Amino acid sequence: MKQHTRTIPPADPEAYYTYLAERINRDLEEAVSEDFPESLYHPMNYVLAAQGKRLRPVLLIMSCESVGGTCESAYNAALAIEILHNFTLVHDDIMDNDDLRRGRETVHKRWNNNVAILAGDGLIALAYRFLLKTRSRDMRRIIRIFSEAIIKICEGQSIDKDMETASTVGLEDYLDMIQRKTSILLSISAEIGGIIGNGTPEAIETLSSFGLELGTAFQIQDDLLDIISEEAVIGKDLGSDLCNGKKTYPIILFIERASAKDKERIVNMFSTVRSNKKAVADFRTMLNSYNIISDVIQEVNRRIYKANEYLIKQKNDISVEYLLHLSEMVRTRTH
Repeated sequence: MKQHTRTIPPADPEAYYTYLAERINRDLEEAVSEDFPESLYHPMNYVLAAQGKRLRPVLLIMSCESVGGTCESAYNAALAIEILHNFTLVHDDIMDNDDLRRGRETVHKRWNNNVAILAGDGLIALAYRFLLKTRSRDMRRIIRIFSEAIIKICEGQSIDKDMETASTVGLEDYLDMIQRKTSILLSISAEIGGIIGNGTPEAIETLSSFGLELGTAFQIQDDLLDIISEEAVIGKDLGSDLCNGKKTYPIILFIERASAKDKERIVNMFSTVRSNKKAVADFRTMLNSYNIISDVIQEVNRRIYKANEYLIKQKNDISVEYLLHLSEMVRTRTH
């Protein structure tokens, strides 16, 4: 891949985020160098060519820079994190039987389940290929963190599937699940960035905690966007969590607060159809009647505030400007 130099002034975090995301998008399009067998590498290329937010790799790079490291030293690890993230999406889409991801057909929909499973497996190996290009005196530690995170993600996905058929799921159960399935990847992005940048133990721990809270806020917000956004905006099946029986933050609040009649009505609406925009709109109205949407937004804001507090307390060891901007982008995102 081509070598790049940083050209965006440090005073403009938004422009720097855009620069990094665009660079990562370009390089991911070239990440798969093989082309035979086509049935493996074409789907892998298809996944990586999708234009994502690239939050996790940007977080890794900015975390590295925040403790005095460089973008170039963290770059291969950043690509590895994003490739790993895309593996989780491919397999998640299979298990949830989703048709859309980032506005395009999912891999199993475009090809089939077998192709999607192999493509996901190939993406894990590719992630390690890029991670092992990283130069750090703590490579064994980085590889251990990366590997343990994959196990945690699998645990979280397994718990998530179990919860679909569970009769009762509390918020603590939900939070434990998403911190394994989703938050962990943002946590290790920040942690690995801090390690590559040779941050102090205190700074690395702070970055990890920041990433965990940011990831938790991100997922709670994602749960809400599944209900209140539009399919064309979020780029995936609208209301898929409801259709799949997911126990998400707003759904758990609804189960706790709603009358027996309203709960029965929702079950009836989503038990007979795969996707129903009118049903999602009706459920949105019902959530408003129980003040759930505003409470979920408040919880996202609380988590973002808590994440930022970790950084501010360690400001002497961490340059926080870019990271605070990143958390604000998460807080205000619409897709």
